[in-house]
Amino acid sequence: MNLLFTLAAFALALGLLIVFHELGHYWVARLCGVKVLRFSIGFGKPLWKRRFVKDGTEWVLAAFPFGGYVKMVDEHEGEVAPKDIPRAFNRQPVYRRFAIVLAGPLANFLLAILVYWALFVHGVPGIKPIIGPAPAATPAAVAGFRAEETIININGEATATWQDVRWILLQHAVQKSVVNIEVRSPRGEIAWHKLDLSGLTVSDLDGDFMKVVGLSRYQPQVGPIIGQLVTGGPGELGGLKPDDEILAINGIRVTHWDNVVQQVRSHPSQLIEFEIKRGKQHMRISLTPETVQDNGEKIGRIGAAPKIDRVALQRLLTEERYPIGPALSKSLKKTWDTSVFSLKMLGKMLVGEISWKNVSGPITIADYAGQSAQVGWQAYLSFLALISISLGVLNLLPVPLLDGGHLMYYLVEIIKGKPVSEKALQIGQHVGIALLFILMAFAIYNDINRLITG
Repeated sequence: MNLLFTLAAFALALGLLIVFHELGHYWVARLCGVKVLRFSIGFGKPLWKRRFVKDGTEWVLAAFPFGGYVKMVDEHEGEVAPKDIPRAFNRQPVYRRFAIVLAGPLANFLLAILVYWALFVHGVPGIKPIIGPAPAATPAAVAGFRAEETIININGEATATWQDVRWILLQHAVQKSVVNIEVRSPRGEIAWHKLDLSGLTVSDLDGDFMKVVGLSRYQPQVGPIIGQLVTGGPGELGGLKPDDEILAINGIRVTHWDNVVQQVRSHPSQLIEFEIKRGKQHMRISLTPETVQDNGEKIGRIGAAPKIDRVALQRLLTEERYPIGPALSKSLKKTWDTSVFSLKMLGKMLVGEISWKNVSGPITIADYAGQSAQVGWQAYLSFLALISISLGVLNLLPVPLLDGGHLMYYLVEIIKGKPVSEKALQIGQHVGIALLFILMAFAIYNDINRLITG
Protein backbone atom coordinates (compact mmCIF):
# COMPACT_ATOMS: atom_id res chain seq x y z
CA MET A 1 0.00 0.00 0.00
CA ASN A 2 2.84 2.41 0.89
CA LEU A 3 4.52 1.64 -2.44
CA LEU A 4 1.32 2.30 -4.37
CA PHE A 5 0.77 5.54 -2.42
CA THR A 6 4.33 6.67 -3.14
CA LEU A 7 4.00 5.87 -6.84
CA ALA A 8 0.66 7.70 -7.02
CA ALA A 9 2.10 10.79 -5.26
CA PHE A 10 5.12 10.74 -7.58
CA ALA A 11 2.99 10.29 -10.72
CA LEU A 12 0.72 13.17 -9.73
CA ALA A 13 3.67 15.49 -9.05
CA LEU A 14 5.44 14.49 -12.25
CA GLY A 15 2.27 14.93 -14.30
CA LEU A 16 1.57 18.41 -12.90
CA LEU A 17 5.15 19.57 -13.50
CA ILE A 18 5.26 18.27 -17.06
CA VAL A 19 1.84 19.71 -17.94
CA PHE A 20 2.72 23.15 -16.56
CA HIS A 21 6.12 23.17 -18.29
CA GLU A 22 4.73 22.17 -21.67
CA LEU A 23 1.77 24.53 -21.32
CA GLY A 24 4.32 27.34 -21.04
CA HIS A 25 5.74 26.39 -24.45
CA TYR A 26 2.24 25.87 -25.87
CA TRP A 27 0.71 29.15 -24.71
CA VAL A 28 3.58 31.33 -25.94
CA ALA A 29 3.79 29.41 -29.23
CA ARG A 30 0.10 30.14 -29.85
CA LEU A 31 0.60 33.80 -28.88
CA CYS A 32 3.42 34.01 -31.42
CA GLY A 33 1.23 32.51 -34.16
CA VAL A 34 3.07 29.17 -34.36
CA LYS A 35 0.98 26.12 -35.25
CA VAL A 36 1.17 23.40 -32.58
CA LEU A 37 0.67 19.90 -33.98
CA ARG A 38 0.88 17.86 -30.77
CA PHE A 39 0.89 18.37 -27.00
CA SER A 40 2.15 15.13 -25.43
CA ILE A 41 2.51 14.09 -21.82
CA GLY A 42 5.07 11.30 -21.94
CA PHE A 43 6.95 9.61 -24.78
CA GLY A 44 6.40 6.48 -26.83
CA LYS A 45 3.15 4.86 -27.93
CA PRO A 46 0.07 7.05 -27.35
CA LEU A 47 -2.35 5.54 -24.82
CA TRP A 48 -4.94 8.26 -25.41
CA LYS A 49 -5.20 11.05 -27.95
CA ARG A 50 -7.83 13.60 -28.90
CA ARG A 51 -8.15 16.52 -31.31
CA PHE A 52 -10.88 18.87 -30.11
CA VAL A 53 -10.85 21.15 -33.18
CA LYS A 54 -10.40 20.12 -36.79
CA ASP A 55 -6.81 20.84 -37.87
CA GLY A 56 -6.10 21.80 -34.27
CA THR A 57 -3.59 20.50 -31.71
CA GLU A 58 -3.57 16.76 -30.99
CA TRP A 59 -3.54 16.12 -27.23
CA VAL A 60 -1.71 12.89 -26.27
CA LEU A 61 -1.06 10.81 -23.16
CA ALA A 62 1.84 8.45 -23.95
CA ALA A 63 3.18 5.24 -22.43
CA PHE A 64 6.32 6.58 -20.75
CA PRO A 65 5.38 9.57 -18.53
CA PHE A 66 8.95 10.71 -17.72
CA GLY A 67 8.73 13.88 -19.76
CA GLY A 68 6.65 15.47 -22.47
CA TYR A 69 6.87 17.68 -25.52
CA VAL A 70 5.09 20.22 -27.69
CA LYS A 71 5.50 19.50 -31.41
CA MET A 72 5.25 22.57 -33.61
CA VAL A 73 5.24 22.95 -37.36
CA ASP A 74 8.93 23.13 -38.31
CA GLU A 75 10.60 22.69 -41.72
CA HIS A 76 13.63 21.11 -40.00
CA GLU A 77 11.49 18.21 -38.83
CA GLY A 78 9.56 17.38 -42.00
CA GLU A 79 7.66 18.66 -44.98
CA VAL A 80 5.33 21.60 -44.26
CA ALA A 81 2.23 22.49 -46.23
CA PRO A 82 2.61 25.81 -48.07
CA LYS A 83 -0.28 27.37 -46.12
CA ASP A 84 1.47 26.52 -42.80
CA ILE A 85 4.94 27.84 -43.71
CA PRO A 86 4.29 31.32 -42.20
CA ARG A 87 3.26 29.56 -38.95
CA ALA A 88 6.36 27.31 -38.85
CA PHE A 89 8.59 27.62 -35.79
CA ASN A 90 11.78 27.95 -37.81
CA ARG A 91 10.34 30.86 -39.80
CA GLN A 92 9.76 32.96 -36.68
CA PRO A 93 12.12 35.80 -35.71
CA VAL A 94 14.76 34.70 -33.22
CA TYR A 95 13.18 36.68 -30.37
CA ARG A 96 9.92 34.72 -30.79
CA ARG A 97 11.73 31.38 -30.83
CA PHE A 98 13.64 32.50 -27.74
CA ALA A 99 10.39 33.42 -25.95
CA ILE A 100 8.70 30.10 -26.85
CA VAL A 101 11.61 28.03 -25.50
CA LEU A 102 12.07 30.20 -22.40
CA ALA A 103 8.37 29.90 -21.53
CA GLY A 104 8.71 26.28 -20.36
CA PRO A 105 11.17 26.90 -17.50
CA LEU A 106 9.42 30.17 -16.62
CA ALA A 107 6.15 28.23 -16.26
CA ASN A 108 7.85 26.02 -13.66
CA PHE A 109 8.97 29.06 -11.70
CA LEU A 110 5.47 30.51 -11.98
CA LEU A 111 3.97 27.28 -10.61
CA ALA A 112 6.33 27.45 -7.60
CA ILE A 113 5.41 31.10 -6.97
CA LEU A 114 1.68 30.33 -7.09
CA VAL A 115 2.05 27.34 -4.75
CA TYR A 116 4.15 29.25 -2.20
CA TRP A 117 1.77 32.21 -2.46
CA ALA A 118 -1.23 30.02 -1.68
CA LEU A 119 0.60 28.36 1.21
CA PHE A 120 1.69 31.66 2.78
CA VAL A 121 -1.84 33.08 2.51
CA HIS A 122 -3.40 29.94 3.98
CA GLY A 123 -0.72 29.56 6.65
CA VAL A 124 2.27 27.24 6.86
CA PRO A 125 2.65 25.30 10.13
CA GLY A 126 6.11 25.30 11.62
CA ILE A 127 8.18 24.88 14.76
CA LYS A 128 9.35 27.92 16.70
CA PRO A 129 13.11 28.51 16.32
CA ILE A 130 13.95 27.72 19.96
CA ILE A 131 17.30 26.00 20.36
CA GLY A 132 18.38 23.14 22.57
CA PRO A 133 21.69 22.76 24.44
CA ALA A 134 24.78 23.18 22.24
CA PRO A 135 27.22 20.25 22.65
CA ALA A 136 30.67 21.24 23.91
CA ALA A 137 33.31 22.27 21.36
CA THR A 138 30.79 22.74 18.54
CA PRO A 139 30.69 26.09 16.68
CA ALA A 140 27.38 26.90 18.44
CA ALA A 141 28.91 26.29 21.88
CA VAL A 142 31.95 28.39 20.99
CA ALA A 143 29.60 31.18 19.84
CA GLY A 144 27.89 31.15 23.24
CA PHE A 145 24.43 29.82 22.36
CA ARG A 146 22.31 28.76 25.34
CA ALA A 147 19.39 26.37 25.57
CA GLU A 148 15.89 27.86 25.11
CA GLU A 149 17.12 30.94 23.25
CA THR A 150 14.88 31.88 20.32
CA ILE A 151 16.59 32.81 17.05
CA ILE A 152 15.08 36.10 15.80
CA ASN A 153 17.14 36.71 12.66
CA ILE A 154 20.29 35.63 10.86
CA ASN A 155 22.32 38.41 9.23
CA GLY A 156 19.22 40.57 9.41
CA GLU A 157 16.93 37.99 7.76
CA ALA A 158 13.93 37.18 9.96
CA THR A 159 13.43 33.58 11.13
CA ALA A 160 9.81 32.78 11.96
CA THR A 161 10.28 29.00 12.11
CA TRP A 162 12.97 26.39 12.62
CA GLN A 163 12.69 25.62 8.91
CA ASP A 164 13.72 29.22 8.19
CA VAL A 165 16.78 28.84 10.44
CA ARG A 166 17.88 25.64 8.71
CA TRP A 167 17.36 27.05 5.21
CA ILE A 168 19.22 30.31 5.85
CA LEU A 169 22.10 28.58 7.63
CA LEU A 170 22.40 26.03 4.82
CA GLN A 171 22.91 28.83 2.30
CA HIS A 172 25.63 30.37 4.50
CA ALA A 173 27.17 26.96 5.29
CA VAL A 174 27.75 26.30 1.59
CA GLN A 175 29.55 29.65 1.39
CA LYS A 176 31.48 28.88 4.63
CA SER A 177 30.42 32.24 6.05
CA VAL A 178 30.52 33.77 9.51
CA VAL A 179 26.98 34.85 10.43
CA ASN A 180 25.55 37.19 13.05
CA ILE A 181 22.55 35.73 14.83
CA GLU A 182 20.16 37.69 17.02
CA VAL A 183 18.48 35.71 19.80
CA ARG A 184 15.99 36.30 22.59
CA SER A 185 16.40 34.60 25.97
CA PRO A 186 13.45 33.04 27.86
CA ARG A 187 13.39 36.25 29.98
CA GLY A 188 13.11 38.44 26.88
CA GLU A 189 16.70 39.68 26.81
CA ILE A 190 18.23 40.28 23.36
CA ALA A 191 21.72 39.04 22.52
CA TRP A 192 23.88 38.43 19.44
CA HIS A 193 26.09 35.46 18.61
CA LYS A 194 28.70 35.18 15.85
CA LEU A 195 28.53 31.68 14.35
CA ASP A 196 31.56 30.55 12.33
CA LEU A 197 30.62 28.10 9.55
CA SER A 198 33.99 28.21 7.78
CA GLY A 199 35.17 24.94 9.31
CA LEU A 200 32.44 22.77 7.73
CA THR A 201 33.71 20.10 5.34
CA VAL A 202 32.17 18.50 2.25
CA SER A 203 31.20 15.44 4.31
CA ASP A 204 29.57 17.69 6.94
CA LEU A 205 27.30 19.17 4.27
CA ASP A 206 26.45 15.69 2.98
CA GLY A 207 25.00 14.75 6.37
CA ASP A 208 23.18 16.65 9.10
CA PHE A 209 25.24 19.85 9.09
CA MET A 210 23.10 21.37 11.89
CA LYS A 211 24.25 18.57 14.20
CA VAL A 212 27.87 19.36 13.33
CA VAL A 213 27.27 23.07 13.96
CA GLY A 214 25.73 22.19 17.34
CA LEU A 215 22.26 23.69 16.79
CA SER A 216 19.20 21.59 17.47
CA ARG A 217 15.54 22.24 18.21
CA TYR A 218 14.60 22.67 21.83
CA GLN A 219 12.71 19.65 23.07
CA PRO A 220 11.07 19.64 26.49
CA GLN A 221 12.03 16.71 28.65
CA VAL A 222 9.83 13.74 27.76
CA GLY A 223 9.24 10.97 30.26
CA PRO A 224 10.13 7.35 29.40
CA ILE A 225 6.52 6.37 28.72
CA ILE A 226 5.60 4.65 25.46
CA GLY A 227 2.98 6.48 23.41
CA GLN A 228 2.95 4.58 20.12
CA LEU A 229 4.47 1.42 18.67
CA VAL A 230 5.12 0.59 15.02
CA THR A 231 2.98 -2.37 13.98
CA GLY A 232 5.23 -5.39 13.53
CA GLY A 233 8.25 -3.54 14.94
CA PRO A 234 10.71 -5.07 17.45
CA GLY A 235 9.04 -3.21 20.34
CA GLU A 236 5.55 -4.52 19.66
CA LEU A 237 6.74 -8.03 18.81
CA GLY A 238 8.87 -8.06 21.97
CA GLY A 239 5.83 -7.41 24.17
CA LEU A 240 5.92 -3.65 24.85
CA LYS A 241 2.58 -1.81 24.92
CA PRO A 242 1.43 1.83 24.85
CA ASP A 243 1.49 3.50 28.31
CA ASP A 244 4.28 1.21 29.52
CA GLU A 245 6.69 3.21 31.70
CA ILE A 246 10.32 2.20 31.14
CA LEU A 247 12.23 2.13 34.42
CA ALA A 248 15.57 0.66 33.32
CA ILE A 249 17.37 -0.88 30.33
CA ASN A 250 20.03 -3.52 30.96
CA GLY A 251 19.96 -2.51 34.61
CA ILE A 252 20.68 1.15 33.84
CA ARG A 253 17.99 3.45 35.24
CA VAL A 254 16.27 5.80 32.78
CA THR A 255 14.49 9.02 33.72
CA HIS A 256 13.88 10.63 30.30
CA TRP A 257 13.02 9.36 26.83
CA ASP A 258 16.47 10.50 25.62
CA ASN A 259 17.97 7.83 27.89
CA VAL A 260 15.80 5.21 26.18
CA VAL A 261 16.86 6.39 22.72
CA GLN A 262 20.54 6.35 23.70
CA GLN A 263 20.39 2.79 25.03
CA VAL A 264 18.42 1.43 22.06
CA ARG A 265 20.58 3.17 19.45
CA SER A 266 23.77 1.78 21.00
CA HIS A 267 22.58 -1.84 20.86
CA PRO A 268 21.75 -2.70 17.22
CA SER A 269 20.90 -6.41 16.81
CA GLN A 270 21.80 -7.02 20.49
CA LEU A 271 19.44 -8.47 23.08
CA ILE A 272 18.52 -5.90 25.74
CA GLU A 273 16.32 -6.16 28.82
CA PHE A 274 13.62 -3.61 29.66
CA GLU A 275 12.33 -3.16 33.17
CA ILE A 276 8.86 -1.63 32.84
CA LYS A 277 5.87 -0.63 34.91
CA ARG A 278 2.48 -1.56 33.42
CA GLY A 279 -0.30 -0.26 35.60
CA LYS A 280 0.69 -1.51 39.05
CA GLN A 281 2.78 -4.40 37.73
CA HIS A 282 6.56 -4.43 37.37
CA MET A 283 7.80 -6.58 34.48
CA ARG A 284 10.96 -7.49 32.57
CA ILE A 285 10.89 -7.81 28.77
CA SER A 286 13.79 -8.78 26.53
CA LEU A 287 13.95 -7.84 22.85
CA THR A 288 16.45 -7.17 20.07
CA PRO A 289 16.51 -3.76 18.32
CA GLU A 290 16.67 -3.94 14.54
CA THR A 291 19.73 -2.47 12.83
CA VAL A 292 19.24 0.58 10.60
CA GLN A 293 21.61 3.02 8.90
CA ASP A 294 21.69 6.63 10.10
CA ASN A 295 24.14 8.87 8.19
CA GLY A 296 26.40 5.88 7.57
CA GLU A 297 26.24 4.67 11.19
CA LYS A 298 24.56 1.44 12.29
CA ILE A 299 22.09 2.08 15.11
CA GLY A 300 19.37 0.16 16.91
CA ARG A 301 15.64 0.86 16.60
CA ILE A 302 12.58 -0.74 18.22
CA GLY A 303 9.80 1.27 16.58
CA ALA A 304 8.54 3.12 19.66
CA ALA A 305 7.57 6.75 20.19
CA PRO A 306 7.13 8.53 23.54
CA LYS A 307 3.89 9.75 25.04
CA ILE A 308 3.78 13.48 24.31
CA ASP A 309 2.30 16.26 26.39
CA ARG A 310 0.11 17.87 23.72
CA VAL A 311 -0.18 21.15 25.61
CA ALA A 312 3.62 21.49 25.86
CA LEU A 313 3.95 20.58 22.19
CA GLN A 314 1.48 23.26 21.11
CA ARG A 315 3.60 25.91 22.80
CA LEU A 316 6.44 25.03 20.42
CA LEU A 317 4.32 25.27 17.26
CA THR A 318 3.61 28.35 15.17
CA GLU A 319 2.04 29.27 11.85
CA GLU A 320 3.59 31.44 9.17
CA ARG A 321 0.72 33.39 7.59
CA TYR A 322 0.73 36.63 5.58
CA PRO A 323 -1.79 38.95 3.86
CA ILE A 324 -2.08 38.56 0.07
CA GLY A 325 0.50 41.26 -0.83
CA PRO A 326 3.28 40.26 1.59
CA ALA A 327 2.58 36.58 0.81
CA LEU A 328 3.25 37.23 -2.89
CA SER A 329 6.47 39.06 -2.02
CA LYS A 330 7.52 36.18 0.24
CA SER A 331 6.76 33.60 -2.46
CA LEU A 332 8.77 35.52 -5.07
CA LYS A 333 11.75 35.77 -2.71
CA LYS A 334 11.58 32.09 -1.77
CA THR A 335 11.47 31.02 -5.42
CA TRP A 336 14.36 33.32 -6.32
CA ASP A 337 16.49 32.26 -3.32
CA THR A 338 15.90 28.58 -4.03
CA SER A 339 16.78 29.00 -7.72
CA VAL A 340 20.01 30.89 -6.99
CA PHE A 341 20.98 28.41 -4.28
CA SER A 342 20.42 25.49 -6.70
CA LEU A 343 22.79 27.10 -9.21
CA LYS A 344 25.38 27.74 -6.51
CA MET A 345 25.18 24.13 -5.37
CA LEU A 346 25.64 22.92 -8.94
CA GLY A 347 28.65 25.20 -9.38
CA LYS A 348 30.24 23.93 -6.18
CA MET A 349 29.64 20.32 -7.28
CA LEU A 350 31.51 21.04 -10.52
CA VAL A 351 34.57 22.37 -8.64
CA GLY A 352 34.44 19.64 -5.99
CA GLU A 353 33.38 21.79 -3.02
CA ILE A 354 30.10 19.87 -2.68
CA SER A 355 29.68 16.12 -3.13
CA TRP A 356 27.79 14.70 -6.13
CA LYS A 357 25.95 12.54 -3.58
CA ASN A 358 23.47 15.42 -3.40
CA VAL A 359 22.20 14.63 -6.91
CA SER A 360 18.93 12.70 -6.62
CA GLY A 361 17.26 10.48 -9.18
CA PRO A 362 13.67 9.35 -9.76
CA ILE A 363 13.70 6.78 -6.93
CA THR A 364 14.67 9.31 -4.25
CA ILE A 365 12.30 11.95 -5.65
CA ALA A 366 9.46 9.42 -5.66
CA ASP A 367 10.27 8.52 -2.05
CA TYR A 368 10.18 12.20 -1.03
CA ALA A 369 6.88 12.59 -2.88
CA GLY A 370 5.34 9.74 -0.89
CA GLN A 371 6.75 10.93 2.44
CA SER A 372 5.56 14.53 1.95
CA ALA A 373 2.10 13.37 0.86
CA GLN A 374 1.81 11.25 4.01
CA VAL A 375 2.71 14.25 6.18
CA GLY A 376 -0.09 16.33 4.64
CA TRP A 377 -1.17 18.39 1.66
CA GLN A 378 0.88 21.43 2.71
CA ALA A 379 4.10 19.41 2.84
CA TYR A 380 3.24 17.84 -0.52
CA LEU A 381 2.65 21.24 -2.14
CA SER A 382 5.96 22.52 -0.72
CA PHE A 383 7.68 19.48 -2.24
CA LEU A 384 5.92 20.15 -5.56
CA ALA A 385 7.11 23.78 -5.58
CA LEU A 386 10.70 22.76 -4.78
CA ILE A 387 10.81 20.16 -7.58
CA SER A 388 9.22 22.65 -9.98
CA ILE A 389 12.02 25.13 -9.25
CA SER A 390 14.63 22.39 -9.71
CA LEU A 391 13.09 21.45 -13.07
CA GLY A 392 13.11 25.10 -14.15
CA VAL A 393 16.76 25.55 -13.17
CA LEU A 394 17.79 22.27 -14.82
CA ASN A 395 16.10 23.20 -18.09
CA LEU A 396 17.86 26.57 -18.20
CA LEU A 397 21.33 25.01 -18.08
CA PRO A 398 23.20 25.64 -21.37
CA VAL A 399 23.22 21.94 -22.26
CA PRO A 400 22.16 20.90 -25.79
CA LEU A 401 18.83 19.00 -25.81
CA LEU A 402 17.61 21.08 -22.84
CA ASP A 403 15.75 24.37 -23.22
CA GLY A 404 18.88 26.19 -22.04
CA GLY A 405 20.85 24.65 -24.89
CA HIS A 406 18.40 26.03 -27.46
CA LEU A 407 18.52 29.44 -25.77
CA MET A 408 22.30 29.33 -26.02
CA TYR A 409 22.04 28.71 -29.78
CA TYR A 410 19.62 31.62 -30.15
CA LEU A 411 21.96 33.95 -28.25
CA VAL A 412 24.75 32.96 -30.64
CA GLU A 413 22.38 33.64 -33.55
CA ILE A 414 21.54 37.09 -32.16
CA ILE A 415 25.23 37.93 -31.75
CA LYS A 416 26.39 36.53 -35.11
CA GLY A 417 23.31 37.57 -37.07
CA LYS A 418 22.78 34.06 -38.49
CA PRO A 419 21.69 30.63 -37.14
CA VAL A 420 24.13 28.08 -35.75
CA SER A 421 25.33 25.64 -38.44
CA GLU A 422 23.84 22.16 -38.78
CA LYS A 423 27.23 20.61 -38.00
CA ALA A 424 27.48 22.55 -34.73
CA LEU A 425 23.92 21.48 -33.84
CA GLN A 426 24.78 17.81 -34.44
CA ILE A 427 27.95 18.03 -32.33
CA GLY A 428 25.99 19.79 -29.59
CA GLN A 429 23.35 17.09 -29.66
CA HIS A 430 25.96 14.36 -29.09
CA VAL A 431 27.54 16.36 -26.26
CA GLY A 432 24.14 16.97 -24.69
CA ILE A 433 23.24 13.27 -24.80
CA ALA A 434 26.55 12.38 -23.15
CA LEU A 435 26.18 14.99 -20.39
CA LEU A 436 22.59 13.99 -19.61
CA PHE A 437 23.58 10.31 -19.58
CA ILE A 438 26.38 11.03 -17.08
CA LEU A 439 24.03 13.10 -14.89
CA MET A 440 21.38 10.38 -14.93
CA ALA A 441 24.01 7.72 -14.14
CA PHE A 442 25.11 9.74 -11.09
CA ALA A 443 21.50 10.20 -9.97
CA ILE A 444 20.58 6.52 -10.32
CA TYR A 445 23.81 5.42 -8.60
CA ASN A 446 23.00 7.73 -5.67
CA ASP A 447 19.44 6.36 -5.55
CA ILE A 448 20.67 2.77 -5.39
CA ASN A 449 23.36 3.65 -2.85
CA ARG A 450 20.72 5.29 -0.61
CA LEU A 451 18.54 2.18 -0.85
CA ILE A 452 21.47 -0.06 0.15
CA THR A 453 22.93 2.09 2.92
CA GLY A 454 19.66 3.61 4.17
